Amino acid sequence: MPIKLPSSLPAYSVLQSEGVMVMGEDAAARQDIRPLRVGLLNLMPRKIATENQFARLIGATPLQIELSLIRMTEHETKNTAAEHMAEFYRPFSDIAESGEKFDGLIITGAPIEHLPFDEVTYWDELQRVFDWTQTHVHSTFGVCWGGMAMINHFHGVAKHMLEAKAFGCIRHRNCAPASPYLRGFSDDMVIPVSRWTELRRAEIEAAGLAILIDSAETGPCLVEDPDHRALYVFNHFEYDSDTLKGEYDRDVAAGTPINIPANYYPDDDPTQTPQNRWRSHAHLLFGNWITEIYQTTPFDLQEIGSKSTDLRL
Repeated sequence: MPIKLPSSLPAYSVLQSEGVMVMGEDAAARQDIRPLRVGLLNLMPRKIATENQFARLIGATPLQIELSLIRMTEHETKNTAAEHMAEFYRPFSDIAESGEKFDGLIITGAPIEHLPFDEVTYWDELQRVFDWTQTHVHSTFGVCWGGMAMINHFHGVAKHMLEAKAFGCIRHRNCAPASPYLRGFSDDMVIPVSRWTELRRAEIEAAGLAILIDSAETGPCLVEDPDHRALYVFNHFEYDSDTLKGEYDRDVAAGTPINIPANYYPDDDPTQTPQNRWRSHAHLLFGNWITEIYQTTPFDLQEIGSKSTDLRL
């Protein structure tokens, strides 16, 4: 089944050209099924690239997905056209006021790692989002900074600055092969990492949370939080093949000191084309998440948050 997107959204034509099944609103309305409602709270500056990345992953499942794009109410983006934001995004304040509920919500990262959480201009509203998920979202997926912020809000787990940027394609190990979220995963895998901060294993475990994917080099990657019906991932399964290259090239052009991303270019040579070695695990992770939502979410959206559910986090 396809992902439901406005036909004028750039992701529609991008995914269609890649063979991902997409469906416009008119065609979706003719199907006598309830699509899963998934929100994307997009905190990244380059909105369209992020839309494409996540729509590609959640649109590859056999279920019909209705994707809603959400932004922070007062924060104005400088890197995406105002016309695009006005046409496709709704502010969180409107979502909250309407009382809408979602089967799933993805909260993206943001390039503000260096700031303490309480110095982020939209921190107060983001904390309201986190609390709102407990009554209006069946399962939430916090990604990179978004996951760090959410685990800090609910459990007080701190982020710590690194002396050097964790940057490259880093090998990780599967710590929980029996988890439904890691169904089909290899014992180890390569995942793109791009961050200046870390969360420490001992502090996560002290909060009573289980680490599903870990790395000896860059620490915890995927954490489950059953009490808050959430997953937190601190690295970037969703990255395109050339995303790390784009980050590296921008830093080089700006004169910012940066290491060549580890284990990314063949022979660590930036003149060569990087190879994608994480795509299959990215589809597995998000496909497993969508499957778990489908198996456990109430048929009646209004029951989300009003009774205990069977979400197997």
